[in-house]
Amino acid sequence: MDHKDLEYFRNLLTGMIEEAQNKGDSTIEEMTDNAEVFADPADRATMESDRAFTLRIRDRERRLIKKIKEAIQRLDDGSFGVCEDCGEEVGIPRLKARPVTKLCINCKSKQEESENQQNDL
Repeated sequence: MDHKDLEYFRNLLTGMIEEAQNKGDSTIEEMTDNAEVFADPADRATMESDRAFTLRIRDRERRLIKKIKEAIQRLDDGSFGVCEDCGEEVGIPRLKARPVTKLCINCKSKQEESENQQNDL
């Protein structure tokens, strides 16, 4: 991968992490601003359900931030774009689709197939 590609992915990942952090900050602000008292238990249950859903989304964003930081670390140490399993290049199209990936498409397909077989047991 050439320098131009590496800079493209560094900028992409940096933008992704900033966006995810901003979403997380706004989620926290929204949750603290919505301290309401409900007379109707159904309204309270709906609010609690919405809050639980928001927290699950926030948890996913937190995990994504961790993966983005790991990808930036791989950029820094020179292993970005190299499959962890087979050592081959991941490929620019796959990295553009999923910049935090650690596996080439072949190894990822094998991993998913193995997981599916284990789930079938």
